Amino acid sequence: MDTIANMLTLIRNAQTAGKHTVSVPYSKIKMAIAEILTKENFIKEADHKGKKTKKTIDIILNYGDSGKPAINSIKRVSKPSRRIYVPAGKIRPVRNGLGIQILSTSGGVMTGKEAKEKKVGGEVLCEVF
Repeated sequence: MDTIANMLTLIRNAQTAGKHTVSVPYSKIKMAIAEILTKENFIKEADHKGKKTKKTIDIILNYGDSGKPAINSIKRVSKPSRRIYVPAGKIRPVRNGLGIQILSTSGGVMTGKEAKEKKVGGEVLCEVF
């Protein structure tokens, strides 16, 4: 089972339903993705709660003034059945710079823009617009 895709689906479904918070099972990579989404203002806040096996990430979703979700599209790119790797020189902007790519690199999980600045490639985890 793809836990990252599960997290992205939970966020997408919660925003479609108009929920303000969503809780996902904790892992280090999911927490890193949530921190990037917070930094890029796609979600308001993400913090982990609980101990050991019952640890979760509580995500507070971000909506605009008109009540429209901040995330229009959140899509898993690299899947367990088909991994997508991109070198630093081939990292392209998402939706003409309006969206972000989240990559898993040798330097950790970061946005496509940060990876291009540091000149490192990696696995494209997801695209957010």
